[in-house]
Amino acid sequence: MSRGTIQGREDFLNLISEKIGRPRSEHVERPEWQAQPQWDVFADENTDQLLERFKAQCDNIHTKVVETNADGLREAVAETIGGYESESVIMWDDDRLERAGLDEGFRSQMHTLGVETFVWDTLKGEDSIEFAERAGVGITYSDMTLAESGTVVLLNSPEKGRLVNLLPENYIAVIPRSSIVPRMTQATRRIHERVQNGEDIPSQIHFVSGPSNSADIEMSLVVGVHGPVRATYIILGDV
Repeated sequence: MSRGTIQGREDFLNLISEKIGRPRSEHVERPEWQAQPQWDVFADENTDQLLERFKAQCDNIHTKVVETNADGLREAVAETIGGYESESVIMWDDDRLERAGLDEGFRSQMHTLGVETFVWDTLKGEDSIEFAERAGVGITYSDMTLAESGTVVLLNSPEKGRLVNLLPENYIAVIPRSSIVPRMTQATRRIHERVQNGEDIPSQIHFVSGPSNSADIEMSLVVGVHGPVRATYIILGDV
């Protein structure tokens, strides 16, 4: 992974060292904390229990949950799109969505139903952005899923445009059961391990917890100010 050059880094750090009157250290040992309660939260729960916890949290964040398997995914997605009364759909250019059934055949099915579909295309940057702006539904695939907060973790990349889950009025996340972990603790650990193993990690990682929500200082909740108004999570049984 390419790392950018930080201009003036040494001069900046030397100035800080001088101002606080403390010599710079070339190496800092990461502390080992005796108490690490973050690892104990829901640690004894299996996937079924975490899924139930996830679904209960989705009720709190105004997000619909649909459970299906590989044979039923197309129908579940089509029914959700129909429920939103949407006439246009944009999705990630993601092999996992293709393998799950949201392939050319699915797009042809949508066309027959009068629903225009578009796959995010980095070679058609302006067209992709324009379509996302007017799309009724955006579809992505969850890389990790947090039971505690009802959150899908999206590792964006050029083929997995962030605007797919930000601009459309409605949002669908396809979530494999195997992606469900207890909470943020496990997600950040997995990301850190991938970095340590030398894997490329996107510069943008989105944590999406249902539809867009904003509240002012009087706690008046407004949905959809800076993102989708409605969200559906489709749990895909592992095969």
